[in-house]
Amino acid sequence: MTAPASTPLTPYATLLGFTRYVDRTGPTKATFVGGLRKQRASRSGFNPHGQFVKALKADIAFHTGGTHLTGVVDVVKPRWRPLYQALVPGATTWLHSLGEPAAVDLAQTRDALAMLGDLPVKINLHFGVRHADGHAEAVRLHFDETPPSEESVLATLHLMARHMDAVLPHAEPVLVDVRRGQAHRMPTDAKPDQIERWLSGEAAAFRAIWSTAA
Repeated sequence: MTAPASTPLTPYATLLGFTRYVDRTGPTKATFVGGLRKQRASRSGFNPHGQFVKALKADIAFHTGGTHLTGVVDVVKPRWRPLYQALVPGATTWLHSLGEPAAVDLAQTRDALAMLGDLPVKINLHFGVRHADGHAEAVRLHFDETPPSEESVLATLHLMARHMDAVLPHAEPVLVDVRRGQAHRMPTDAKPDQIERWLSGEAAAFRAIWSTAA
């Protein structure tokens, strides 16, 4: 009797994985998708940012203006301390940009499953923010050393907006570049139909590469 090993090998991407794929060109796309496929097959993967996200959410929820962010650097494992030290200043800058801590609350987001053609893409955000005037933002964090590219920003925000009814109804999608404390929002001149066609083509190529990587 053989184990049902084929299920995790069906083409699949997270929002982060797909937008990183979109950002690549030429042969690096195939290499990247092959790596995602192997990771999915082995069910491997570790998120070093977990405690950082919890601290940031705590500062929003408890209106503490950055004290949890400052404190988490001292309690995280030593191997991750340099990473957290690099992230905290920018995250604190963004946190302060939200305004008075008491006027901002944490909002719960839900995951959604997007279909780009035949490719399922998991839309997983980090949290939501609700302002005193009722305006809400659905937040995805960008942790990389390099800023997100224009293509990556458009892809991320478009897919978030596409499923906002499921993720956090009536919220605005925001991609926060943590290291630089910068919030990216969908440009006013963005053309959703063009972005959708572009991403559908990228998704079809992703599926094709995934299949040949078997």
